[in-house]
Amino acid sequence: MKRLSIVLTLAVAVLALGCALKLGRAFPSPDAAQIRINVTDKAALERMFGDPYQVGLDNGDQTWRWFHGERGASMEVTKDFTVRFNANGTVKSYSFTSNFPEDMRKLR
Repeated sequence: MKRLSIVLTLAVAVLALGCALKLGRAFPSPDAAQIRINVTDKAALERMFGDPYQVGLDNGDQTWRWFHGERGASMEVTKDFTVRFNANGTVKSYSFTSNFPEDMRKLR
């Protein structure tokens, strides 16, 4: 009986872990007023959003990406903020997409 109890406890723990998954790093959703093309720099972005989750290149331009996702038993939400930089380290362009309910209400 004791063995069955341990097995059931472990099974429930494994199922609970499998149902709740977080990816990336949580970060505040950007507001268009926070980011100014050719003005906002990398240091300002790090202060506002923390360290980027990924860095890379897009047509030779340095890019930083912040990503956060959560998956539960009945839902999956993600948000993705990508910034492309000028050679001088200021924002050249950016995009933000999200299906978090608060962002969906705010951005519609």
